[in-house]
Amino acid sequence: MNAFHLTDIYIYPIKSLGGIRLEEAMLEEKGLQYDRRWMLVDQEGTFITQRKHHQLSLLQVRIEEDHLSVGHKEDEELKISFKLAENTGESIEVTVWDDTSVGSEVSKTVSHWFSDYLQFDVKLVRMSDEEKIYVDPRYAANGEIKSFSDGYPCLIIGQSSLDGLNEKLDEPVQMNRFRPNFVFSGGEAHVEDRFKNFRLGNVLFSAVKPCARCVLITIDQETGIKGLEPLRTLATYRTQNKKIMFGQNLLHVGAGLIKVGDEMNIQDWKSIG
Repeated sequence: MNAFHLTDIYIYPIKSLGGIRLEEAMLEEKGLQYDRRWMLVDQEGTFITQRKHHQLSLLQVRIEEDHLSVGHKEDEELKISFKLAENTGESIEVTVWDDTSVGSEVSKTVSHWFSDYLQFDVKLVRMSDEEKIYVDPRYAANGEIKSFSDGYPCLIIGQSSLDGLNEKLDEPVQMNRFRPNFVFSGGEAHVEDRFKNFRLGNVLFSAVKPCARCVLITIDQETGIKGLEPLRTLATYRTQNKKIMFGQNLLHVGAGLIKVGDEMNIQDWKSIG
């Protein structure tokens, strides 16, 4: 079996906006530090997503000392910055799919900036350190928690899996469409389907559920243009129980620093029938 090494680490501070590639990141109980700790919601507190609002893909996020900055990929004048710890607005009930929690509005000014961009009223909310959203208990045996992510603290995809997909496409796609936290080298395409438990640094991870994909992966993250691929091609060979799977959702035990180049030590393998 080939050795597996971590090649990329990504965080997505504001849910459904552009990601940030890091050389190293601190893994906390909810997931990677700063990952999906902010989220845009509508007036009912429901999360805003690229699935419906493709133009969110054009907003690039950066962490600068104690600030988070957001700028448009094609318009240098369209940008805003705010402090990482800032929340001067009200606390409101927010929902991500079936999960309900509380988020605090960063500020009226920030919410107005995003509302102007999207052309309807939204609020940018921040998750407090104390707020907890519990992972689906069917997969989480130890009361694991997460941030504003869709379902799990972290997601991993093998570079071989993307390479295998791109061999089937007329136009290759980038990994950023799939929004992983971790990308690794080594092994055949979709070898992550067989991971059960593995270590990165001092942290033990468990691959608990394949990641079901939706129309978001058909949105070009550089242009905001939606197409048919790669969902159409994936459906031909990655459909399980009427869902299209790509990547593995992770739970973890412990905390610590994760670095690009770390070797993944596979502890246990799943038996795929």
